[in-house]
Amino acid sequence: MSANSFDARSTLQVGDESYEIFRLDKVEGSARLPYSLKVLLENLLRTEDGANITADHIRALGSWDSQAQPSQEIQFTPARVIMQDFTGVPCVVDLATMREAVAALGGDPAKINPLSPAEMVIDHSVIADKFGTNDAFKQNVDLEYGRNKERYQFLRWGQTAFDDFKVVPPGTGIVHQVNIEHLARTVMVRGGQAYPDTLVGTDSHTTMVNGLGVLGWGVGGIEAEAAMLGQPVSMLIPRVVGFKLTGELQAGTTATDLVLTITEMLRKHGVVGKFVEFYGEGVAATSLANRATIGNMSPEFGSTAAIFPIDDETLNYLRLTGRDAQQVALVEAYAKEQGLWLDPKAEPDFSEKLELDLSTVVPSIAGPKRPQDRIVLANAAEQFKSDVLNYVATADEAGEESFPASDAPAATNGVPSNPVVVTAPDGSTYEIDHGAVTVAAITSCTNTSNPYVMVAAALVAKKAVEKGLTRKPWVKTTLAPGSKVVTDYFDKAGLTPYLDKVGFNLVGYGCTTCIGNSGPLPEEVSKAVNDHDLAVTSVLSGNRNFEGRINPDVKMNYLASPPLVVAYALAGSMKVDITREALGADQDGNPVFLKDIWPSEAEVNDVVANAIGEDMFSKSYSDVFAGDAQWQALSIPTGNTFEWDAESTYVRKPPYFEGMTMETTPVSDIAGARVLAKLGDSVTTDHISPAGAIKADTPAGKYLTEHGVERRDFNSYGSRRGNHEVMIRGTFANIRLRNQIAPGTEGGFTRDFTQADAPVSFIYDASQNYQAAGIPLVILGGKEYGSGSSRDWAAKGTALLGVKAVITESYERIHRSNLIGMGVLPLQFPAGQSADSLGLTGEETFSITGVTELNEGTTPSTVKVTTDTGVEFDAVVRIDTPGEADYYRNGGIMQYVLRSLIRK
Repeated sequence: MSANSFDARSTLQVGDESYEIFRLDKVEGSARLPYSLKVLLENLLRTEDGANITADHIRALGSWDSQAQPSQEIQFTPARVIMQDFTGVPCVVDLATMREAVAALGGDPAKINPLSPAEMVIDHSVIADKFGTNDAFKQNVDLEYGRNKERYQFLRWGQTAFDDFKVVPPGTGIVHQVNIEHLARTVMVRGGQAYPDTLVGTDSHTTMVNGLGVLGWGVGGIEAEAAMLGQPVSMLIPRVVGFKLTGELQAGTTATDLVLTITEMLRKHGVVGKFVEFYGEGVAATSLANRATIGNMSPEFGSTAAIFPIDDETLNYLRLTGRDAQQVALVEAYAKEQGLWLDPKAEPDFSEKLELDLSTVVPSIAGPKRPQDRIVLANAAEQFKSDVLNYVATADEAGEESFPASDAPAATNGVPSNPVVVTAPDGSTYEIDHGAVTVAAITSCTNTSNPYVMVAAALVAKKAVEKGLTRKPWVKTTLAPGSKVVTDYFDKAGLTPYLDKVGFNLVGYGCTTCIGNSGPLPEEVSKAVNDHDLAVTSVLSGNRNFEGRINPDVKMNYLASPPLVVAYALAGSMKVDITREALGADQDGNPVFLKDIWPSEAEVNDVVANAIGEDMFSKSYSDVFAGDAQWQALSIPTGNTFEWDAESTYVRKPPYFEGMTMETTPVSDIAGARVLAKLGDSVTTDHISPAGAIKADTPAGKYLTEHGVERRDFNSYGSRRGNHEVMIRGTFANIRLRNQIAPGTEGGFTRDFTQADAPVSFIYDASQNYQAAGIPLVILGGKEYGSGSSRDWAAKGTALLGVKAVITESYERIHRSNLIGMGVLPLQFPAGQSADSLGLTGEETFSITGVTELNEGTTPSTVKVTTDTGVEFDAVVRIDTPGEADYYRNGGIMQYVLRSLIRK
């Protein structure tokens, strides 16, 4: 019950139903607040308890100073938690482990139960092994169940053992698309109260739901577990960046072009740790699908959230997707009553402002390794010429032939060339070279939820088929929609056969290529690429293209709209300027250009209007938690505590609570620490957290082999996130990681200073030696450390490797928070300083003093870092809130929650 200090409790009548609400207009200053802060204000009013959430917190938010730097801590209580299976499995593993820990400490295991609704969508496990055939989907689903049976049995147990925990089974869709199409409420109703739907999710692209007016963002699994167990999310009232939209998109541009433009603008502006809120008359002209696409990319420009207010477009989408009439009426009435309804002419009080005229957006792609590296499509081939030089060995580097532009064959236009003849299984031959598009994937929540770009892709395929074009034989083409609704409207519009004919057969309903589940390239292509060190490319309609993420054979990766993915599959190479050069020849030998097969806006809109209806959503989601026969046939254990299988290589009991007591152990200074890795700028959680395929000659591969797992059954790191032994061995093991302590290496290598001459070794092996010797470890990093997905294993793996502190130039929000949640101290070099400017090589021994001040109930602003080589500096302590300090004192967020629940 709320303390209701502001007399805000009231009643809202909608039709025959009445709801308790907490009125925002009872708080002075609320009317001028941005939409996103109004949602937070309601949250505080409703959850005010006089202790963690007080009247002073509410007043602070009502009197928010838009120009001030964030300093006021508040406790945000999300209405629900959403998970995908890669990050969700460890959540459920940890909850199961916590039940046992509670029992061991004399508490009631039943207290470990979600107190907020928690929903998981299994979408990250399908791998696009099979492609280009009509039965590719069935084959991939069968492989998925074969690989993941243990995990799926565990999740089915969780669905029965925990209250308010629901699982959307495999083969249904991508979590964020399922969220906006079905799970999101926009206005929540629980216990007779109506309030804004809010959430945290174990995936950074949770922000896709921001397009529906729902405030939520990605957190690490450890934060999500705490939220499920009733712990509020500790945060500072953020700065809010107002992004004004004017005008309308021009014909020929897509939502993908728009979002890549916005990503570039906001990444350049700097929005890490801030909310972004869209306003202006251009918002009303932006479709819900496009809003969701923009919200989805929030992690790519670094903001916490990127939200759109509620308006008629929101209501139309809710109706289209089968929400009932009472729910839609409630959303409208609530939003208008609470001042949450979009006024296109209003300009709330924002901290900073940007503006974009939608008519200035031009067709674009992004790459070859970051989402913010936008390239105007007309310049893409020219840009490739210079970018490929970073991926092709020269004579000086490799002792082989180099490719200076002056000596290159004329046909290559100065681009390095190393043509290789490949023989296909049917005996035919073709030639591939640097720049060959080996993966073309319509994938990821970003775009597959948007019917306009999906229909555009299908129409490009249709027109290509009618002209006699098909994909080039070396291109692996995959279609992985975010929900079955996409398949339904393709079928209804008669477009599926055309997609099939150009090779874009359905491979699964899941994230596939965007998260590294692209599956292997055809054997003959992979061999040619690796034998001749070709810099081949992928083009995907995704949101992530970091190095080493998409496919181990592919060095350069580009984000593009679905129709451009089809176009590049037809062209077959990034060397082709698809805006000016032919994609191929028609039946009569005439050149076919992109403009010849690009659909008009009217054509796309006509298909969307006539092929998509409410009945499709109602049918697809009528029994969404039931699953197919394979899911229902899984045998599961019973009982409140899980029966761990000592032989399992998928699900193992983690060691987080071993030796834990009810009393906390005082935090201590760090002495005699060695550097496990010295890293540069923009090290992402993909560089840190295990992801993608598991190679046989790595520590993780050796572990699986020792446990009797055949190479073909290794599966991916993501699928084995419930086994800490695999995950520790894959932490900091990305094939593109460059550890400066071990120059000349790429991948999970370091130097082991416990050995004579400090030989190069696997990071995991060195870590084991350091821990056996009782030597603590630190990581040195550069700018934007931990950017990318909200991967809890980037923090869990760091902690389990024995790392006690990370010292960087700057962090991205989620990873810094997760490090604290695992008991790792995040520190920052003094402003303007770096490891290099301080002369640190990574070979030093470090001491960090002043940490013990935390035992006195305060958080030091800096601590003293010294080395045995005489370097000394004051590192900024990045424990930003009192709540984070409590987590660190307890050894981590899970230990804090466990002790709190037992004491209740």
